[in-house]
Amino acid sequence: MTLSADRFDVVVIGGAAMGSSVAYHLAADPSFAGSILVLEQDPTYQRSASALSAASIRQQFSTAINIRISLYGIAFLRAIGETLAVDGERPDIGLREGGYLFLASEAGRSILAENHRLQRAEGADILLLEPDDLKHRFPWLNVEGLAAGGFGRSGEGWFDGYGLMQAFRRKARALGVVYRRGRAVSVEREGQRVTAVMLDDGSRISAGAVVNCAGTGGTAIAKSAGVDIPVRVRKRAIFSFDCPHRLPGFPLVIDPSGVYCRPEGQGFICGSAPPAERDADSDDFDVDYAFFEETIWPVLAARVPAFETIRPGRAWAGHYDMNVFDHNAILGVATGTENFYLCNGFSGHGLQQAPAVGRGLAELIAHGRYLTLDLSPLGYGRIERNAPLLERNVV
Repeated sequence: MTLSADRFDVVVIGGAAMGSSVAYHLAADPSFAGSILVLEQDPTYQRSASALSAASIRQQFSTAINIRISLYGIAFLRAIGETLAVDGERPDIGLREGGYLFLASEAGRSILAENHRLQRAEGADILLLEPDDLKHRFPWLNVEGLAAGGFGRSGEGWFDGYGLMQAFRRKARALGVVYRRGRAVSVEREGQRVTAVMLDDGSRISAGAVVNCAGTGGTAIAKSAGVDIPVRVRKRAIFSFDCPHRLPGFPLVIDPSGVYCRPEGQGFICGSAPPAERDADSDDFDVDYAFFEETIWPVLAARVPAFETIRPGRAWAGHYDMNVFDHNAILGVATGTENFYLCNGFSGHGLQQAPAVGRGLAELIAHGRYLTLDLSPLGYGRIERNAPLLERNVV
């Protein structure tokens, strides 16, 4: 119950998909009767990762916890119209289960096969395809230099990330969650507890607990609480183009080089991580068009000959909260605190992980433990122990 306009039982810093998922799941938990405030510095969300990302979901990970999170996530997305309906209005996020197609050279074949065994053991519907199978299923694909491919027959695809975020937000507000425009700059801490959130206008909001869903701003928020997280800001660009040829059954294709491409409307979008030496922290939204011309397009045209003749379209850039320690999320209560919850470092996987993570953190706050899915492998303790949870399938 709210004690005053500036005191809430739980304050969530960041109101995009992850923060709104936490808020919704907490408000929907029958065991929680407290007040919830979500702070969002830009209610238009125009430059949020939720609005600017490629918005995809896959089970083709190399760690069991990430596979389980995405299996939960796809079930949630399939039922979103019913789960997040408000006053009879059912959200539609345009989920398209077109699949992921991870391609491997001979050097990567054993890793792909090992990952496939784990994915199948966890219940994911993934096929391991030989080059002849790839050519039969995807006749537009050049299989030269390929030794195998992993294809998500179901449960993988893409959706409207902005629509997902808005669906969480609308449902959370319908359940009584308060949203306020404001930029959090720090948290106050007394002993093992955080007690308040400070805003850039000098105002102070008392809090029974704080959830750090600040995305690329999460590192500074954590530092103000005396917690160091290895999360940095990395820029990624997405390029769109049209192709005059019909390419049936085109999934989200990941070339062995790391270049990816998927359908978007009547055209395609694509991208790739820049070389490590050019992947520095960045806070601008500038697009390097030469990267598409010189790096991405040549790879795509070699892998899909129909892409030799395309018409480039618009491009945009956004930012990942990149966990440079092991490219996996950092979740749960920060060591040395009792009520400061981390939800950071998703490294580009945030949208697909928002349903499971939002529910998990809500359970941790309301019940003191995970109930639905044990997310403890992604806890902060592994950072302190220098025990990375290595994920091989980083896109």
